[in-house]
Amino acid sequence: MSDHPELTTIGLTPFHYCSNDALFRVNRGVPVGVALAQASDLLFLAKMFAADAAYTKDSDRHAWAAHYLTSMSKAVIDDVVEVVTRWPPVKTDD
Repeated sequence: MSDHPELTTIGLTPFHYCSNDALFRVNRGVPVGVALAQASDLLFLAKMFAADAAYTKDSDRHAWAAHYLTSMSKAVIDDVVEVVTRWPPVKTDD
């Protein structure tokens, strides 16, 4: 058993804006390891779509897919960074 609770996402990081309003947000409570694994999967897919976009000239759908996947990945990573840089939490009940 660990002396520290498992780190989880804090759910503060928005992504995909419409008219300056965030449409989506990273959910809070996801274990950091799971969140990073998902970000890695999203980045892998984005890399594949970006490579397809480089060779497919008749459509921009691969480029847009890569764009959205990297946006989601960045949000997950940014949310995890917020958690990791705040650990250990500051004690405020003195």
